[in-house]
Amino acid sequence: MSQFPPVHIVGVGSTLPGEPIDNERMESVLGLINGRPSRARRTILRSNGIDTRHYAIDPETGEQTHTNAQLTADAIRTVAKNSGRDLADLDCIACGTSSPDQLMPNHALMVHGELAIHPCEALATSGVCLSGLTALKFAAMNVASGQADAAVATGSELSSTVLRAANFPNRELAQGPSDDELAKTPVLQFGQDFLRWMLSDGAGAVWLEREPSETGLSLRIEWIETVSYANELEACMYWGAEKNDAGTLIGWRQAKDLDTAVLSGMLNVTQDARLLGEEISKRTISDGFAHARDRHPIEASEIDWLLPHYSSEFFAKEVAQRFTEIDFHIPQEKWFTNLKTRGNTGSASIYIMLDELYHSGRLKAGQKILCFVPESARFSVGYALLTVVGK
Repeated sequence: MSQFPPVHIVGVGSTLPGEPIDNERMESVLGLINGRPSRARRTILRSNGIDTRHYAIDPETGEQTHTNAQLTADAIRTVAKNSGRDLADLDCIACGTSSPDQLMPNHALMVHGELAIHPCEALATSGVCLSGLTALKFAAMNVASGQADAAVATGSELSSTVLRAANFPNRELAQGPSDDELAKTPVLQFGQDFLRWMLSDGAGAVWLEREPSETGLSLRIEWIETVSYANELEACMYWGAEKNDAGTLIGWRQAKDLDTAVLSGMLNVTQDARLLGEEISKRTISDGFAHARDRHPIEASEIDWLLPHYSSEFFAKEVAQRFTEIDFHIPQEKWFTNLKTRGNTGSASIYIMLDELYHSGRLKAGQKILCFVPESARFSVGYALLTVVGK
């Protein structure tokens, strides 16, 4: 399988709204459902390992402070500043998100409007966590093919506004299992209540050109592979739908009326806990990485950094075990994640991790970075291999 023609990430940037919100403050920011505390919040937080996160919500007034498009545009301005580039040189903007501000126009067009720059190509990739990596792949292919000299790829999420208490009219769906049930079956945490205490806001961006930077480190894209197993499995994480006993999604537009859609919880993000526990690591690592490695032979000893996107520390041990089982053991000292301090920002997570590592002073020319982005929506996964070049 051929590699990418030379394409380099010459700058990385991210933006996180507001001040860090710790575990004790988060429920006051998101609100109490029916005036009562979540009965599973503390158990979920102990499991997911997140200490702080950022919300585009004013903690004092409860008002929304940013749109998704504004966060994304700010990340693009940041990466232009970090890399010494001019937005006037952009030929392409590719934006991934699972939480656009509206159904239409698409997210990339809204970001383009926020930037208020010259006419250029603007494409939005949909999905959940993987949408950020698919945006990167599109932008990289655009540069590699000569269709663009300079492109930006982004991942961004504005989750907090749909996690506010006012958006959960169905208390039982929102409250989730009891503490006793959670203790017996930890994976039950991954329902609507889990998602309230895990998802957060942020945006990240990378600037792409064919040649590496002349003044600092660049990251050469060796390859990006994505694969879907939707042909074999039913939906696991969904928003705007409910799942029937046959495993089929019933979309909100199929409801009798909008009130029914709202009251049934269709407009709340939901996770099928049992299906997630049964399939996520097998499909995204045992099967998914095998697919990538077949197309791009690589040994674990070649990897200097693993950037694993996972929704919760609950999965870290299983991720390590699955990689070991397929003879691709990467020692923990080579893992880099900021889930603890940034939370799970979905499609933005891989960009926000990469931004922190890129500016940490820990990268050296010749090092290889493996990015791992699983998505539970209907079980897909992406891997990207980057090589550090330059001074």
